[in-house]
Amino acid sequence: MTAPLEGKTVIDLTTALAGPYATLLLAGMGARVIKVENPERGGDTSRNNSPYLSSDGLSLTRRSPDDMSVSMMARGRGKESITLNLKHPESKQVFFDLVRDADIVVENYSAGVTRRLGVDYQAARQVNERIVYTSISGFGATGDAGDRKAMDTIIQALSGVMMTAGEPGEPPVRFGLPVGDLVAPLFAVIGTMAAVLHAERTGEGQHVDVSMLGALTSLVACEPFDALESVGFPLRTGAHVPRLAPFGTFRAVDGWFALCAPTDPFSRGVFRAMGREDLLESPDFATRDARVANADRLHGLIAGWAAERALAEVLEALDRHGAPAAPVRDTAEAVRDASVLSRGDVVPLVHPRFGHHDGLYGSGLPVVFSRSTVDLTRPAPGLGEHTETVLREQLGYDPDHIDRLRSAGVL
Repeated sequence: MTAPLEGKTVIDLTTALAGPYATLLLAGMGARVIKVENPERGGDTSRNNSPYLSSDGLSLTRRSPDDMSVSMMARGRGKESITLNLKHPESKQVFFDLVRDADIVVENYSAGVTRRLGVDYQAARQVNERIVYTSISGFGATGDAGDRKAMDTIIQALSGVMMTAGEPGEPPVRFGLPVGDLVAPLFAVIGTMAAVLHAERTGEGQHVDVSMLGALTSLVACEPFDALESVGFPLRTGAHVPRLAPFGTFRAVDGWFALCAPTDPFSRGVFRAMGREDLLESPDFATRDARVANADRLHGLIAGWAAERALAEVLEALDRHGAPAAPVRDTAEAVRDASVLSRGDVVPLVHPRFGHHDGLYGSGLPVVFSRSTVDLTRPAPGLGEHTETVLREQLGYDPDHIDRLRSAGVL
């Protein structure tokens, strides 16, 4: 069994989260990812994200050169690191030598930066016409976005996603997960794989341009919010979703649970679990349209029933009668779920020197192939750990050439 992308080489110009998450997925599927880091700025900005793992555990500050940020431990797995100062004139030739034998380049600079540095798609394709060059930016690598800076919260605000959660009239709700930073790289990997297939078929590479704002807004557009509002459904529904009633989160005596029972069979299961068989034929709740019209009353009945019972009792009753429900877990419990751990959806994080620290988990690659392997167990590299190996073994640079580049500030 081999990895799906075995034999493919990725030149990784990314930093922070959106870009590194895309290349992490490519590495997990078997691509060789050569991460290019700026030596003048201490490499990827994730290397300086607190907390850090040291020899004696987690710390808010870096105590020794061997300490590594948990962010880098998660995002740098499976990659090789070389240092290259792309602002130095002589760096261009090193970059082009890397691109010449590569399949993919991924970058997440602001729009226009790679062109000013001379390492954009047009420059890369001059040395390798098959190259797939993927750009992840806040507002798109082309068009009139200019050099606008984008952080996840900015993208959440502009996409409308902040106004899809919370109660009507309440302040906007920022998603706890950086959804803009995580959704865009998923589309980037999809686009990259499609372009690689095209290149294999035609011999032609291309530029793959993914906008964080576009990616997140496209998901918002999956729900017809304008249409829903026009017929009286509120845009923001808080804990419950009236148009799918019964649907939402409810509180038992000792915890919260989610309930999703919009169909007739599921709702009947809820009524039976509550011991309210009288509602089965009630004109207010027997049909889906009736339940939607009386959603507030229905959700109030469920809330009152659950509030007097232990969570285990509530879940057992709903499960026994076929109503889809689950406890609301905290993140620590969720990442330790035996099923996601066994599938590799979540994996322990490992420091290259200090090993695994109990409680540190990272995202795995949540795709199980029947004939291919995926792997994200190789620890993240130290800054520039593979510089000489890559330049010497892959590019054929002799030691004197490497020493000269290092002395000149190129590396």
